[in-house]
Amino acid sequence: MNFSPELLAPEIAVAFFAVVVIVLDLFLERKGTLAVVSLAGLAVAAGLTIARWGADPDTTFNSMLVVDQFALFFKLLFLGVAALIILASADYVSKFRRFQGEYYALVLFATVGMMLMASTAELVSIYISLELASISLYVLAGFLKSPESSEAGLKYLLLGAVSSAVLLFGMAFVFGVTGETHLGQIGDSIRNMGLDKLWDSPALLMGIVFLVAGFGFKIACVPFQMWVPDVYEGAPTPVTAFLSVASKAAGFAVIMRVFYTAFGQATALSTDWGMLFAVLGVASMTVGNVVAIAQTNIKRMLGYSSIAQAGYLMVGLAAIGYAPIGDILGRSGVIFFLASYAVTNLGAFIAIIAISNKVDSDLIDDYSGMARRAPLLSLALALCLISLIGLPPTAGFIAKIYIFNSAVQHDLMWLVVIAVLNSVVSAYYYLRVVKVMYLGEPASEEGVPSSAALRTALSISLLGVLFFGILPRYLLNIAESAVKMLT
Repeated sequence: MNFSPELLAPEIAVAFFAVVVIVLDLFLERKGTLAVVSLAGLAVAAGLTIARWGADPDTTFNSMLVVDQFALFFKLLFLGVAALIILASADYVSKFRRFQGEYYALVLFATVGMMLMASTAELVSIYISLELASISLYVLAGFLKSPESSEAGLKYLLLGAVSSAVLLFGMAFVFGVTGETHLGQIGDSIRNMGLDKLWDSPALLMGIVFLVAGFGFKIACVPFQMWVPDVYEGAPTPVTAFLSVASKAAGFAVIMRVFYTAFGQATALSTDWGMLFAVLGVASMTVGNVVAIAQTNIKRMLGYSSIAQAGYLMVGLAAIGYAPIGDILGRSGVIFFLASYAVTNLGAFIAIIAISNKVDSDLIDDYSGMARRAPLLSLALALCLISLIGLPPTAGFIAKIYIFNSAVQHDLMWLVVIAVLNSVVSAYYYLRVVKVMYLGEPASEEGVPSSAALRTALSISLLGVLFFGILPRYLLNIAESAVKMLT
């Protein structure tokens, strides 16, 4: 077995610092140091990841893990998201003061699992890395130990176990038909089968359906979204932000590698799963946007918004299925959308952390008149909500233009029309929050304080929202460079 430790240096660094955090927690009384150590570990891992950017793709563990620019892009994304979550948690960790070490360590271990997910090129390693990330997130969801948080953790655990079983069932079908677990070898086996034999193999098609169902839970798409509203509402708000961004990005990274590498070479097969993703995308964006209208809790509203955003992302997956070999428009569109969604949703949740900590409520009505009490926080939240709608000059606008263009280029105009109509519907519930903040009467004139760490995280997110919206070319170039290495 070939093993190159330097290829896994970023993951090893994050795991090492997670253990260091646990050990230091036993001796340090000033728990704020743990956040600094966690950020240092993420910075070291980011430096090691950037050092490999531009290098030739390489593999380790008998090609189970591949380190290419596609994997490096997502590793940097996960590291950045984790760093912003830790910064934003500075105003929140007082709610579980005794368990801060465990909290930071679990965030780091979940990040390791997601980084491995981006590199996995083999079914067994996909499952192991996915479970490493998921188990950490199950614990984090119930971290507050309140009835709502405990319910969120238990529901996430039980439904996550079912989805893992479904995913394993799909992997077993694929392995049974092809006799391979490496994605590239699965693709070679399918190409050698020929179309006639392919359609005579219902086990393979059933395996693909089960894989879509298993991954569908991770990206929170309809009809596998039943866990989202309760988990988003009950989990600690920084964990909710982490789930909505990092977990979703990891799921889409795995889906893109699995379906493009293993099932993307046979034209008839790829158009079939492309249509499957298109149908699921329509269901997700429609259900997510329509149900979000009725929500009175801002975290539940953003939970249904997350389901709708998964639907928009699946427009890009459908375009990948219909794209000819070598076309990168759909793949780069998905990556650009994920990065834009990450900074946008993180910005929204970071503002919510600060406001909800002060008003001690997540009800939208309790945000009434917040623009007078916290003008900068309200402006930040409003800007992020506008980006989620997809209006200029934000990153969300460019992301939707790019991903919808990829669908149009591959004759999926009907899908784009439905997505645009859903974006119009989403404007109602996003702008309702803005209306409450700016036109409502405040409950008091008292300001909303926040820590320097939280303000730093919020500023970085807002800069990303505006920079990617006004000057998107830099991120587009990186996205195109990353997907060219996806094989």
